Amino acid sequence: MADAALRLRTLAEQLLGAPLPVRVRAWDGSEAGPPVSRHRPSTEALRAAPADSSAPTLVVRNRRALRRILFKPGELGLARAWVAGDLDVDGDLYQALDLMAGLIWERGEDAVRPSLRDPDTRAAVRELLALAGPLLLPPAPPAEEVGRRSGPLHTKIRDRQAISHHYDVGNDFYELVLGPSMVYSCAYWDSPDATLEDAQRDKLELICRKLELTPGQRLLDVGCGWGSLAVHAAREHGVQVVGVTLSQEQAAYARKRIADEGLTDRIEIRVQDYRDVRDGPYDAISSVGMAEHVGSVRYLEYAHDLYALLKPGGRLLNHQIARRPVQDESGYSVDAFIDAYVFPDGELAPVGRTVSLLEDAGFEVRDVEAIREHYALTLRAWVARLEGAWTRALDLVSPGRARVWRLYMAASALAFERNRIGVNQVLAVRTPESGTSGMPLRARDWR
Repeated sequence: MADAALRLRTLAEQLLGAPLPVRVRAWDGSEAGPPVSRHRPSTEALRAAPADSSAPTLVVRNRRALRRILFKPGELGLARAWVAGDLDVDGDLYQALDLMAGLIWERGEDAVRPSLRDPDTRAAVRELLALAGPLLLPPAPPAEEVGRRSGPLHTKIRDRQAISHHYDVGNDFYELVLGPSMVYSCAYWDSPDATLEDAQRDKLELICRKLELTPGQRLLDVGCGWGSLAVHAAREHGVQVVGVTLSQEQAAYARKRIADEGLTDRIEIRVQDYRDVRDGPYDAISSVGMAEHVGSVRYLEYAHDLYALLKPGGRLLNHQIARRPVQDESGYSVDAFIDAYVFPDGELAPVGRTVSLLEDAGFEVRDVEAIREHYALTLRAWVARLEGAWTRALDLVSPGRARVWRLYMAASALAFERNRIGVNQVLAVRTPESGTSGMPLRARDWR
């Protein structure tokens, strides 16, 4: 079978009802599709004239990739094939993802699940089944995929398991990707030419300024990660910090880091659920990249808990990824690939819903800063670090795990750039009955 690539491309276009914007290379060495050149055209140029432009190549390494896609049409089947190494991209990964995303984002997920009522569609599926091989058994999902989950969402036990899946994969691996700052959230960039370390330091300082931290205050850092914000706040602003995380590996790393900095008298790191924190009131609370794990069923409870832990006049800085609103749905969404391989049980909501729930809990929302372009820059920096140390990454984690991180970070960078998702810092106050918020009257001075 020396024409597998042409057959694959033809069948894919027939099933999708649209041109395939990437070149295809099959397991038999055959290729079909737009030509490849050494220069890198813009995504817009490729979309405008895919037949005459260079394009990245989708490499179908074996027939097993087809079986994965046939049994899970859409994003999850493609993701399984990618994680297992059955699919790869030769060329610019960002370009390939951007072009392929148009088939789903712009035309809808149903576009990759064509109706079998159409005779031509049934004929195409039969031919694809034949191309996939005679033993059409569903391959086991890659080992990196989250196993079957049961029970109610966002119980303490289930949340602990979800956090462990994502964060307890080795501190050395995260250090390779994140760099010395060990900050796993959106940086704050002066310009695209700034360094990742400077941008992350500026983000930590921005949070501290928004919270208006002063020496002697108590800060609760919910989802404290590897202790970066806790160390910065204690060292630069003289506050006492309690950081809580559900990750044992994060806590161990943070405690060592704090000891090395000589800050053990100012910072306490706990392996503790935010719902079990009982030693308020705190002067300020930070929640950075944690609220995405809370879920719709618990979000109002989360907001009430943080409100109760703040003293009157205290501030909350809630830094959270958001998605664009969609009509006629509950306001939350779950991505199949992210849920299966990256953030189990994570949910994204529009920023308006987040603000409303914080207000429902009693907070006065005083400032919302959208910084989605900053996250695109951050993710591209992380991807560059991972790709630049790929051999070392494979020494630290499985090839499948490394492929998961590369795919999800590159795809997320494009999602932020294309305004499919965003990230916002919401500053809220537990305003006392007197109405004195403590906020400045004029322009903010934290920028």
